[in-house]
Amino acid sequence: MASYAPTTRYAPSGDASIAYQVVGDGGLDLLFLTGWITQIEHLWEAPANRRFLERLAAFGRLILFDSRGTGLSDRVLVEYSVEQEAQDAIAVLDAAGSERAAVMTYAVGGLVGALLAAERPDRIGALVMYASMARTSWAPDYDWAMTSDEREQLSERNIATWGENNSIAMSAWAPSMAEDPALVAWFARMQRLAASPGEARVISRAMVDLDVRHALPSITVPTLVMHRPRELVWDVRHSRYLAEHIPGARYVELEGIDSFPFVGDSDAIIEEIEEFLTGVRSGGELARALLTVMFTDIVGATPRAAEIGDRRWRDLLAQHDRDVREELTRFGGRAVKTVGDGFLATFGGPPSAALRCALAVNAAAHELGIEVRVGMHTGECELIGDDVGGMAVHIASRVCGLAAPGEALVSGTVFGTVVGGPFTFEDRGFHELKGVPGRWPLFALKA
Repeated sequence: MASYAPTTRYAPSGDASIAYQVVGDGGLDLLFLTGWITQIEHLWEAPANRRFLERLAAFGRLILFDSRGTGLSDRVLVEYSVEQEAQDAIAVLDAAGSERAAVMTYAVGGLVGALLAAERPDRIGALVMYASMARTSWAPDYDWAMTSDEREQLSERNIATWGENNSIAMSAWAPSMAEDPALVAWFARMQRLAASPGEARVISRAMVDLDVRHALPSITVPTLVMHRPRELVWDVRHSRYLAEHIPGARYVELEGIDSFPFVGDSDAIIEEIEEFLTGVRSGGELARALLTVMFTDIVGATPRAAEIGDRRWRDLLAQHDRDVREELTRFGGRAVKTVGDGFLATFGGPPSAALRCALAVNAAAHELGIEVRVGMHTGECELIGDDVGGMAVHIASRVCGLAAPGEALVSGTVFGTVVGGPFTFEDRGFHELKGVPGRWPLFALKA
């Protein structure tokens, strides 16, 4: 899998070294407080999050850091406190050469951001809060939040499955992508890299009853508060409270059901931030291109491996890998990355070469005694470094999942592009593709 991460450096802060990154070279500095479950190098491993971060860096210098006791920062955390993290944030700004920065917050990062904006207006020029909070637990005048006992119980449930692939948890954080195994695996690894279960317990318990509401009236810097009211993790009343108690705050409610800012309509969040900080919406997008996207996947890998033995199976996989790459080169395709036992590849121009490649891949796999399913769609893709993203990739993946063993299944878009050409298709009717609006006609490519 292609990956990218900026250079990680260390800022001295008291007895700790705080890991941080600086991305971009614009005149505006933006310190992003992502909450504590992070490891800044792994943040870039999820294509959607990388796209989100790169867009933030497009109009300024983006600054990220791992909280003391987590990720790549020193594990010298005896007890978490908002005040200590605010001091670490200033140390990071010093190390990054930032005289004054805007601060963006998510989730419990809002506590630190609010304190910084209230106490250090000499260093913090603006505050942007997305799905953030000023208090972590119930109070008589903050009665929508969990009680301390409820938060402790939730913390223990989370720690019981810490670092494990958990699609149920992802259905709360990112419902629109809860069935995406890559995102589920990415977040599980993020937890493992952020902290051990014991370290996570220390931090979670310290966060049960935190409160910076006293600081809100003292915030004088321009403030933007945003929330998706239909998201499932953070109650929208957290953000409404912030907007009501920070003088002059601008409040924006957004569409969507995902809590993670990089999932769903992340462009809407970026555009609000850019307009708030710069006065304009550039509408700037990452590079896009019209491509044919092809997914391949070996069918029945586990029973086949059990049948022939691990050593022979590894040899077959290595030969299959060589065959696929050879056919991609032959037909002008590009192997973007491997996904499990399969490939994600792209082709420029008309999809004819991709269709011929799919037939060749299936034929080569058949000669090895294995069966491969292939899914294909032609559409506009986002170019994210060496990776690709966007709905076109999502559609191709869903189409692949519906293909039969030894079959190449294509979307109606591919079919319509080459109809009348030398290819033969079998109509497979209309299908719903999870996460994709409407019903889609699919066609099986015949050899």
